[in-house]
Amino acid sequence: MKKFWFYGLGLLATSAAQPAFAHHGVAGVGAVGLQGPGAPIESAASSVLPEGGMLAYLKIDQASFKQYGWASPNADYARFTMLGLGYGVTPWFSAYAFVPHNTKVEESGGLDSRGWADMSLMGQIGFKYDQDGWRLTPASESLDDLEDWHFSVFAGATLPTGAPNHRLSDGSIDPGKSLGFGKPAWTLGVTASKMLSQTLTLSLEASTFRFQPYTYDSGERVQFGAENRLNAALAWRALTVPEKSFRLDPVLEVQYLSIGRDRSNGVGEEGTGGRMVYLLPGVRAYWHNASFALGIKKPVWTDLNESSTQQGAEGKEKYRLIFSASLMF
Repeated sequence: MKKFWFYGLGLLATSAAQPAFAHHGVAGVGAVGLQGPGAPIESAASSVLPEGGMLAYLKIDQASFKQYGWASPNADYARFTMLGLGYGVTPWFSAYAFVPHNTKVEESGGLDSRGWADMSLMGQIGFKYDQDGWRLTPASESLDDLEDWHFSVFAGATLPTGAPNHRLSDGSIDPGKSLGFGKPAWTLGVTASKMLSQTLTLSLEASTFRFQPYTYDSGERVQFGAENRLNAALAWRALTVPEKSFRLDPVLEVQYLSIGRDRSNGVGEEGTGGRMVYLLPGVRAYWHNASFALGIKKPVWTDLNESSTQQGAEGKEKYRLIFSASLMF
């Protein structure tokens, strides 16, 4: 079963590198100025939104898939667009809402799917560790304070606002191309971030995403495989132009993803799930209170279940182009 979906929850990470904070992001242009930690392209870091601050967010993830003669018609590409809004409820707690739009296109002769998918809600609690021990993220921090270890815990769930029984042009229902999971799916994760030097920031993330079984109008009962992630990112503050309020950070991320087998009517599906490692080099630019990120994500190691029968799934991409833009106000 081809699983072409986009989970908005983990995307908080990307909204991260906003000017002043970044959920799962970090201080950049804005509250901290042009100094301070860097943020990943896609993985999570540990900073929270400032109290009363709002974040508008856009992310586009376009995946181009390897194609094989046996799989005709092949999945050609998938585009996942995410709109988000975040709010700093307190100095240490931020709340987010995300609405995704999915586009899944097959080569000529195939069946495409497009539409708005399940909305997701998430909360993040930030805290730090310094000479005084553990404490929640304070309202303001000096540049020296930003060099301490910072952590966060985030959790959230999707809402069944998309159409799980979305029918393709031939009238069929393909759970892997549906626009909703039918029931809430949930995520839980932790992050750790540290400035290794005045220009180099390390971000670490461990998270999981879990699904509930759902019975489609076709009579098929499907539960997508659980997803577990371990990510690491290094951001380097390479160029700063104070008079233009501009900063440019090259970023390198390594992402490990483990996916369980999908289950159909209680039976594990052949050709689903596995393990993989992605490499994601990119750049993040800060300008005044805006942030822009661009990266190319490629699988560099895979161990997929029945790999020779998988096409159009995670680990079978030629590449993924990742772009995000955010505005802090």
